[in-house]
Amino acid sequence: DIRAADVTSVPLRMAALVASEIATTPFAGQKPGTSGLRKKVAEFSKDKYLHNFVQSIFDAVVELEGPIEGATLVLGGDGRYFMKEAVQIIIKMAHANKVGKIIVGQHGLLSTPAVSCIVRKYHARGAIVLTASHNPGGPHEDFGVKYNIANGGPAPESVTGRIFEHTKTITRFQLTPSFPDIDLAKVGEHVHGGLTVSVIDCVSDYLAMLETIFPFDAIRALLSSGSFHINIDCLNGVSGPYAKRIFVDALGAPASSVVHDQPLEDFGGSHPDPNLVYADRLVAAMRTGAFDFGAAFDGDADRNMILGKNAFFVTPSDSVAVLAAHAQTCIPYFKAGLKGLSRSMPTGAALDHVAAKLGVKLYVVPTGWKFFGNLMDAGLLSVCGEESFGTGSDHIREKDGIWAALCWLAIVAVTRKSVSQLLEEHWVTYGRNFFTRYDYENVESDKADAMMKHLGALVGKPAFSVGGFTVNTVEDFAYTDPTNGEVTANQGLCINFSDGSRLVYRLSGTGSSGATIRVYIDSYINDPAKYGLDAQVALRPFVKVALELSQIEKFTGRSQPTVIT
Repeated sequence: DIRAADVTSVPLRMAALVASEIATTPFAGQKPGTSGLRKKVAEFSKDKYLHNFVQSIFDAVVELEGPIEGATLVLGGDGRYFMKEAVQIIIKMAHANKVGKIIVGQHGLLSTPAVSCIVRKYHARGAIVLTASHNPGGPHEDFGVKYNIANGGPAPESVTGRIFEHTKTITRFQLTPSFPDIDLAKVGEHVHGGLTVSVIDCVSDYLAMLETIFPFDAIRALLSSGSFHINIDCLNGVSGPYAKRIFVDALGAPASSVVHDQPLEDFGGSHPDPNLVYADRLVAAMRTGAFDFGAAFDGDADRNMILGKNAFFVTPSDSVAVLAAHAQTCIPYFKAGLKGLSRSMPTGAALDHVAAKLGVKLYVVPTGWKFFGNLMDAGLLSVCGEESFGTGSDHIREKDGIWAALCWLAIVAVTRKSVSQLLEEHWVTYGRNFFTRYDYENVESDKADAMMKHLGALVGKPAFSVGGFTVNTVEDFAYTDPTNGEVTANQGLCINFSDGSRLVYRLSGTGSSGATIRVYIDSYINDPAKYGLDAQVALRPFVKVALELSQIEKFTGRSQPTVIT
């Protein structure tokens, strides 16, 4: 607990509420990753740990943008363990830091896409988002805090870097201990000592936005027809209230179409990651043939997995390509045309072929949604995606799981074709990029670094052969942002083969402990006789090469990946 000796009281705004300046010392390791700061709950719940990081956010924003007195901030999260306590602490700190208004979701809940929508709609200064995304939740699992800027997107490195610097030198934070806890169960406004806390329905603004994007009448006719059945698995994350209101109430699907829709602090003991391993209940349901379309969303509802009848799996790389190919004809929001298309570097190159055919500029960026956001803000980008189950557009500045599912349903409704038909026709037109990703989770950091150093020795090496394939080049991917000239280096090792295939190795920054090694294999085939192959079969020779080049078992002791996508 905070000690009385640490507290210096400063009267602020009204006598009943006294802001306190509380002495503190830095915690090591509060460096935000690509999606904020993620640590175990035990770490975040340490005395002053959360306070230090939140104050560092406030201090960095003041330093970079000027005073936050009177500003509006959005606050909410995915419902995971420790979120409720964190919301109340942050409100008390916001008051002491002279913030004018906090917009918070009912029960503290806001999906990450909804946060972006609300920041943009109400012209908020920014947002504090309480999520560890697709990571597990619970007393012994993960918690996260990230800051979104005024465009509704994740803070760029220029901001997160200053936040980190402040965490290393912090000596005090501002808190109003007497500020009353807000009843988050009821929608309404609370005004105390000059701070307005507006508890809002977490769905309404987001739903209103979606109604301006999609052909709701066509989707409603499809879902209420009785002949097309969907299974939407919320994985007990924050998407539950959204899915019920959107797919059932607004679009007429039966209530049974949405499952695991109650947000739970531990996500029901499951891993809220929408892939074939962790969304296994959806996969099993789809394999029965009872459903024509399936989707799963992660803890904060920004990621998605799409399945067709009989669990026909749509890779994220294929998904964004199909959406882009049909966007102008099936989704009213894009009827005026596409400004540009973009994918993250590790993502399979299916989108590249669509961009070439449409004559639209393609941008290949590092992993991290903020890079897409810069392009969107500059008017250069309409649709984008990541192989890590993230898909989105310039309607907001975050990836958006429910948006992606609605894109697919709009295309199905307008074309009257099934998910598998759409994919098979896409491959006939563009060829097929076979793609897979091997994840090795919670690897000891020094072992992961040693493996990457070993691979780094290949950079710049002349062409060589391995496993019957010719390697043309090996590069350490770097990106120059066309909107501001900023260079982002060391974004993953990319091994390019003479036939256009690629291997990519990178360490992920989205975990809370250890390192996750991701190995990506992408191979383009333009032979209709092979389009129906299972990806793992088609890619087996390249998987063997990937493991041979990296010597991953030697360096990590892992004979098998944790997850194969």
